[in-house]
Amino acid sequence: MRVASIAADSLRSLNGVDLDLDPRVTAIVGPNGAGKTNLVEAIYFGLTGRSFRTGDKRDLIPFGSSYARCRVVIDDDRGIAHEFMSATSRADGSRFTMDGAAIERAEAAAFRPMVTVFSPDRLELVKGPPAVRRAHLDSYVGARWPSRAESRKKFGRALAQRNALIARIQNGVADRGQLPAWDQQVAETGADLTAVRAEAVAELADLFPEVAAELGLAGESSIEYRPGSSADPDELRAGLQERIENDLRLGRTSWGPHHDEIRLDFNGRQLRRFGSQGQQRLGLLTLLFAERGALLAGGSPAPLMLLDDVMSELDGERRERLVARLSQGGQSVITAAETDLIPKRDDLREIDFTTIAGVEGPEAEPDDA
Repeated sequence: MRVASIAADSLRSLNGVDLDLDPRVTAIVGPNGAGKTNLVEAIYFGLTGRSFRTGDKRDLIPFGSSYARCRVVIDDDRGIAHEFMSATSRADGSRFTMDGAAIERAEAAAFRPMVTVFSPDRLELVKGPPAVRRAHLDSYVGARWPSRAESRKKFGRALAQRNALIARIQNGVADRGQLPAWDQQVAETGADLTAVRAEAVAELADLFPEVAAELGLAGESSIEYRPGSSADPDELRAGLQERIENDLRLGRTSWGPHHDEIRLDFNGRQLRRFGSQGQQRLGLLTLLFAERGALLAGGSPAPLMLLDDVMSELDGERRERLVARLSQGGQSVITAAETDLIPKRDDLREIDFTTIAGVEGPEAEPDDA
């Protein structure tokens, strides 16, 4: 699957942008502040119905407009095209459609490639709380093993029901006799989620040090899964029962994969706490490329990689290596401030951002990088 074209209308500093993407690598080159990040965000928004920069999609609506909209056309491996449209309006809220019909984001994932983003706004994945890394890993699981994509959702439903029951018990409107049934549900779905997360991180762990060294994170790098509970349903259920008094005091479930951590280490220390800004950026890039390598090795479709301002972190040799990796399969969009930062290759299409119709100019997005 690949993105054939993108059309962004009234989205931040983009207006009337219509762009075809190369099947392999498209490099968007333009000065800082011109709105290149907005273009990357538009592609992500069009495909997923979300922004990687803000939790409030109304932030995408430019001053003086009432809506923001992006259409993305996908060509799949059978020659079938699908059009995704994502829009948000001050008056009518948000819409997300495929071929003109409303579709759930989770369902849409089966008809588009996994989308991964490198951007300064995405550093939260490295230095933020564990919940961010858990959600990202679960997204990767869905791309790697589509049949197990529902593991996170099934556990989330069971956990929410158990927590709701705990609250009712606290309030004296339910009794403990109802807990074993939900303990069983949480144990079964939680053990499955733990197992698939462990399998995913084990695959990534084999690639992570190699990719880190190639991209310039000199030293010992690793990714490790630290589960918050057991992958054995009987052990998980027993742990829930042992902690029930504590759970009733807290008002929530304190044992399970919702306490998992995916730890990124550099030279034996947590990258999120002790890594420099540059090391954290390279750690994020390493994670995304390790995922891409694991997907390709497992016979899964390569993700669409959106790499915003990535070249400024790398020397000339590593820029060449990065683009060579990208050219091995899948589709990518790179942004850069200067054309000298982009390696010259026959399988890379370079576009001058200032020639894209509908871009308002640097003053429209002064904080863009």
